[in-house]
Amino acid sequence: MVLMSVATIIWSFACLLSAPFPYAKRYWWTSRWNVFVIWTAKVICGIRYEIRGKENLPDAPVILLSKHQSAWETIFYVINMPRPLVFVFKKELTYIPFFGWGIALLRMIPIDRSKGRDAFSQVLEHGRRRLRDGQWIVMFPEGTRTRVGSQGKYKAGGSRLAVETNTLVVPVAMNSGEYWPKGTFVKKPGTIVVSIGKPISPEGLTPQELNERVENWIESEMRVITPDAYKNSAPRQAAAADPSDPARP
Repeated sequence: MVLMSVATIIWSFACLLSAPFPYAKRYWWTSRWNVFVIWTAKVICGIRYEIRGKENLPDAPVILLSKHQSAWETIFYVINMPRPLVFVFKKELTYIPFFGWGIALLRMIPIDRSKGRDAFSQVLEHGRRRLRDGQWIVMFPEGTRTRVGSQGKYKAGGSRLAVETNTLVVPVAMNSGEYWPKGTFVKKPGTIVVSIGKPISPEGLTPQELNERVENWIESEMRVITPDAYKNSAPRQAAAADPSDPARP
């Protein structure tokens, strides 16, 4: 944590210096922070990873809909996907000193969740543009980090974006919370399994139907990755979308 904090301060100033360069170079330089953090987590904490199903990643525009248990995956994805990534996140993160400065230089999609339905229009407008530019979009359907062995409510914002833009969805399951837990200082040694599912076409599906397919695959796969954490829990039936809050990713 000390090394990560120091690196964040150093990298933030380096990223500001890279601001005049083309986006590809700016993205590459900023992502060296991610490389450093994943490496130090491995060397110091013994946190390794295994990727399953990487062959399922298509050479096409994609929306990644992922399980979210830890900060680890937000760092990991940037350096382990074949195309530059765009995260949909709450805009307050850009206000964080040093860290926020770095992500503000990238083409992310910050949203104001207090705007409710209008928030999705922000996602759709920016999302269309980013997908046309060849970037991939990452969203966490449960909206926030969940505890190991738990299943949050899957919101349909990501699926709705896929249907609106006719973009393939790739579901991802992972057990990062076992070794880099939410809200704790202590990290544990072990191997994080990142399981990538086959692309799901939104063609002919409603956002809710697509969301159900994503939820069912991820939660079933979680029980394959970490069976002990779910030994007393079967996958919950995919819930209906909340019509009053369609925009929350």
